Amino acid sequence: MLKSISYTFKKKEAMKYSKYTPVDPDFFDILESTVHKNEEQNIFFFLPDNSLGQAKGKFKHLPKNSEGEFITLKNGEFVRLDRIITINGKPGPAFDEYDNYANECLSCKAGYEE
Repeated sequence: MLKSISYTFKKKEAMKYSKYTPVDPDFFDILESTVHKNEEQNIFFFLPDNSLGQAKGKFKHLPKNSEGEFITLKNGEFVRLDRIITINGKPGPAFDEYDNYANECLSCKAGYEE
């Protein structure tokens, strides 16, 4: 089930992510082309418990601190960059992880024997 991030990410102390993974510099090109249009952003991402989250709002800035790099929206929500699956339909740094997660059951036998 998809969760809204409002309850978690407006309070920074609620975040308990694993170690930050640096983002490919090419992703910043995607961000530049996407976020600076002053349009509503639609971001799907992994929450700290690896469930899916969604954030919507207009871009504010890209802060960086000891916990990693983030995209901050004007409504106060923020998402760590390395956990973004898609932003406005464009793949983010965690897209491959999501794709593997989504296809995981395709390799199982689902109760069937060979």
